[in-house]
Amino acid sequence: MTDRFEIEYAGRPLVIEVGKVARQAGGSALVRYGDSVILATATASREPRQGIDFFPLLVDWEERQYSVGRIPGSFFRREGRPSERAILCARLTDRPLRPRFPKGFRNDVQVVVTVFSVDPGSPIEFAGLLGASTALSVSDIPFDGPIGAVVVGRLGGEFVINPGLEQMHESDIRVIVAASRDAVLMVEAEADQVPEEDVTEAIFFAFEACQDLIIFQERIARAVGRPKGDYPIHSVPAELAKAVRKAALPRIRAVLGSPDKLTRENALDEVESEVKEALLADWPDSATDIGEVFKLTLREEVRRMVIEEGRRPDGRKPDEVRQVTCEVGILPRTHGSGLFTRGQTQVLTIATLGSVGDVQKIDSPGAETEKRYMHHYNFPAYSVGEVRPMRGPGRREIGHGALAERALLTVLPEDEEFPYIIRLVSEVLESNGSTSMASVCGSTLALMDAGVPIAAPVSGVAMGLIKEGQKSVVLTDIQGVEDFYGDMDFKVAGTASGVTAIQMDIKATGLDRATIGKALEQARKARLHILEKMLQALPAPRKELSPYAPRIIILKVHPDKIREIIGPGGKVINRIIAETDTKIDIEDDGRVYVAGVNKEGTDRAVRMIEDIVREVEVGKTYQGRVTRVTPFGAFVEVLPGKEGLVHISKLAEERVERTEDIVNVGDEITVKCTEIDNLGRINLSRRDALRDERRARGETVPDEPPESGRSARSGPGRGGRAGEGRPRGGQGPGRGGRPPRGRRR
Repeated sequence: MTDRFEIEYAGRPLVIEVGKVARQAGGSALVRYGDSVILATATASREPRQGIDFFPLLVDWEERQYSVGRIPGSFFRREGRPSERAILCARLTDRPLRPRFPKGFRNDVQVVVTVFSVDPGSPIEFAGLLGASTALSVSDIPFDGPIGAVVVGRLGGEFVINPGLEQMHESDIRVIVAASRDAVLMVEAEADQVPEEDVTEAIFFAFEACQDLIIFQERIARAVGRPKGDYPIHSVPAELAKAVRKAALPRIRAVLGSPDKLTRENALDEVESEVKEALLADWPDSATDIGEVFKLTLREEVRRMVIEEGRRPDGRKPDEVRQVTCEVGILPRTHGSGLFTRGQTQVLTIATLGSVGDVQKIDSPGAETEKRYMHHYNFPAYSVGEVRPMRGPGRREIGHGALAERALLTVLPEDEEFPYIIRLVSEVLESNGSTSMASVCGSTLALMDAGVPIAAPVSGVAMGLIKEGQKSVVLTDIQGVEDFYGDMDFKVAGTASGVTAIQMDIKATGLDRATIGKALEQARKARLHILEKMLQALPAPRKELSPYAPRIIILKVHPDKIREIIGPGGKVINRIIAETDTKIDIEDDGRVYVAGVNKEGTDRAVRMIEDIVREVEVGKTYQGRVTRVTPFGAFVEVLPGKEGLVHISKLAEERVERTEDIVNVGDEITVKCTEIDNLGRINLSRRDALRDERRARGETVPDEPPESGRSARSGPGRGGRAGEGRPRGGQGPGRGGRPPRGRRR
């Protein structure tokens, strides 16, 4: 039996069907919003996982190319590993769901969102989050929900819920908010240097908009939801917990005073090992429980220090930023580099500039099919003093890279101003909190070092929160231990004028407007402080590009000329590339991008292309090369692919008996275009060019030249024997006939 529930939401029908498909999953919801359709399922294992001290939640976001009527571009023509967009959507779904499960819940839970149909006008992230919350709410899995989620934009100064694709292009802010009835749970935002107070308004506008969705889901759960199951909730025996706290707390307090991360962590590891060794004799097989209580005790002590003593683990004040140092240009052969160090967090970002052919192609159901700006983030194990295999980028790396990418997107120059493909790679060399925001700072330095004319420099900082009862403290520039044991991870990036990107995850039960406003204001001051340090290293983008960066020149030609530049089978364009050591990319609208490191080669390639597309003009004189000689005259190439006939009567001022008496194949001669007939054939005259040269020297030239030895009308093809006439209009090189094949972007 299918249960169908429908409301109107933000001007579009929102339909959720339960019981129609995926009926063996723990819970499922088929969500339709506009023409977007997703299926969300939630399933829990029957037994808890043993030997762990965390909740094993797995969120998978499954994209399908058929959702937008495409066939995958891979060799196998089927979907492979998740795209970056799918991974980011999975993280977006995971973050607000995870804190809503009971502490001590150890059963594996898998949430799968499958994208069946994509409507560009209906945000798919909204449908996926809503479907996941509904599937969990109607299942028997213990879940403190439902939650709502919306996308907010701003058009003409007014906030808009779930704006379409065209509206988003006009919006100066895009905020995704997930919320419960009582609190904002997650914020993901990008903005065009928007003031902090506007961001706060957008967040709480979205919070209010989430409430209708929560009420809608509660109605569905009451109607068709299953009773929550009697799942086991893990708890540590009270006597064991008391013993761990008694043994560990004094030593934890002594260790927490160390400002050095590695010293502190090594000492804490040693304390934990000694506590386990002392207690395992009385509580065998309880190593996991002892470790869990030890971390809980450490969490409580960190929070007590901040709330009661106003003291952070490294001794800083709540609003104090760690020491910042910046360097640029430390890698001599790269196009740009920036080293940003903040306390024990250090990131080296490298900028690389490429030509249009280096654009990233995206094989994903989203509206975006290519990217001219990419940011990649690498987090090796040595950055935290660990050893683990080096694999490809994981969800964390992709998520942090995307955040840093969004932070800088709004300040990058337009294609017309700076026609380069830009790739940034942030290498995390040392980590003690907020490496994503350090990547933003390092990226700004690298871009300026590369000479990219950004609109404004961007810096970033991570904010934290410790909240106990009615007392709360907002922390600036949080380090790892404060992130792990705190109630909020609030990353804010922006310029001196306003915010460009936000990512906020909240673990506290409630977060009011005043706290968010205070965090944003505290972040603004810290951001400006960091920005000042960055500008001391490099106050503005360099005026010149690196000598190792390509120089790009853009030509605009008529689209009909593209085939002439490419030539038959790409022959012409490949010859230019080989002779000039350049890269050439051609757009269908007639834009030609010529890129090369060597200026001489780039300029030569531009001249060659300009010669190809240049039209022969009547009355102009050209230096041409003889390509063929015939009894009735000579064919001369005056521009690449364009040749005309110099009739024997126009070869010289005197009478000419044989063409070969004046010119031969390969000779370079000066000719003047006297006519282009209605078939496009070019008539040239060497005689007229010679006469013009004489006039230029001040000589007297008679108006009528002496009669040539042959009539201009003798025989076929103007004086030639049968079968040796000039090519018919449209059949010569560079015009008419079958269009040549070549490579085009």
